Amino acid sequence: MRRATPVAPLDVREVEAFDTETDVLVVGYGCAGAAAALEATAAGRDVTILERASGGGGSSALSGGEMYLGGGTPVQAACGFEDSADDMEAYLLAALGPDADAEKVGLYARESLDHYRWLVEHGVPFKPSLWDSPTWVPPTDDGLMWLGENAWPYTEIARPAPRGHRVTSEGFGGKVLMAKLIDAVSHTPADVHTDTYATRLIVDGERVVGAVGRRYGTDHYYRAGAVVLTTGGFADNSDMVAEHAPQLVGLGVNSDGSDDGRGILMAQAVRAAVRHMSAGQVGISLVPGMMVRGMIVNHVGQRFLNEDVYPGLVGQAALYGQKLRVWVILDEKAYEEVPENERWGVQPHVVAETLAELEQQIGMPEGALETTVGEYNRHAANGEDPYFHKAARWLRPLEPPFAAIDVRRGMTPPEDGGADGGAAVFTIGGLRTTVDGHVLDLDGAPIPGLFAAGRATSGLHAWGYVSGTSLGDGTYFGRRAGVAAADQ
Repeated sequence: MRRATPVAPLDVREVEAFDTETDVLVVGYGCAGAAAALEATAAGRDVTILERASGGGGSSALSGGEMYLGGGTPVQAACGFEDSADDMEAYLLAALGPDADAEKVGLYARESLDHYRWLVEHGVPFKPSLWDSPTWVPPTDDGLMWLGENAWPYTEIARPAPRGHRVTSEGFGGKVLMAKLIDAVSHTPADVHTDTYATRLIVDGERVVGAVGRRYGTDHYYRAGAVVLTTGGFADNSDMVAEHAPQLVGLGVNSDGSDDGRGILMAQAVRAAVRHMSAGQVGISLVPGMMVRGMIVNHVGQRFLNEDVYPGLVGQAALYGQKLRVWVILDEKAYEEVPENERWGVQPHVVAETLAELEQQIGMPEGALETTVGEYNRHAANGEDPYFHKAARWLRPLEPPFAAIDVRRGMTPPEDGGADGGAAVFTIGGLRTTVDGHVLDLDGAPIPGLFAAGRATSGLHAWGYVSGTSLGDGTYFGRRAGVAAADQ
């Protein structure tokens, strides 16, 4: 199928005249683009930012605002936790794997403290207080949260410490993060061109020397010493999702609507390599506080993981292992223990006095749920979970009446339009890059003049995900890409 807007690179000899010449051209103005621009301008380079929308922010501005940071930050210390880069690295390698980028994870962990300081220096606020219950986003402005570090099996891999540093905000914190970074960029000489959609790269032989940007139907030609792609993932491109990540087809999308994969396609057109394109973050439609007080089971009534791990890992296990045919099972006490402002309006879909009635209404095999809950209750009475080792604080026997929540029916969380098909997803695979943001070609060599950061790249991740490793990855490796591009 021939694209209406060509993505193939344009030879520099075909450009009659350039509209703009700059040292560093940053394509995309989310958190990665802002970080790249800040570091490139700090290095004394002329910087131009292209943004397809009418202002910066992108999907970063719609996020919860968690930044995965550790190694002993002031926020961790104020909340009474010790942490080390080694423990942070070990947890991330386990949670983001298999095949997480070990070099990037190690560097990110070792420099996490410095990155925290950089963020604070640029005005990003973090409150030194802890939210201590499983959640997607705290309903308070607490600045620190657990992201599965205190759950088995990770407690046997690394010393637990909460590392979810949430940008101080009422509601989701991404808008505050981007407001601070955009304000910082506004105090630099960087030139921001909004309403400009980058369509293709410009090359001189094997070197990338610029890009074409379309503004109000007219092409504008940008020449640059280096190009940094920070254009986001491809969750909004149905053709790319179907081709690379078919298990995400038909699900809701967690983005600002512009994650169309154009940056990835532009780079692939100059022989860029990609990694982990089938991987996705799965924001499963459940309330973590309900699941952890009860259990999650598959369509034949079996538990399949520890319910107090990071809920995104639950979502991935539910989608990739169970095709989202999963139910949250709880009793009346468990439901009532979740504060109303944390229930997000979710109510049970099925209620019954007995497990036999519940499994019949759900359509599970006779006796399946009775067996699972019976075995769970037998050990929970002693504060034990020999199957999945859920923390003792969440263990107790479940008692009638019982309830079930069908995850596939979705829910409507605050500041979100809800999820279709039981989950809202985004892609976490993308361009293969070095720790300095150089985009690598199919032979593993850097493509001259081309850099990338953020969700346009595979970043830290493989087939695992933890909140904060998009904003954290994007800002940190965006910074490194900006420095490296400035050196071109």
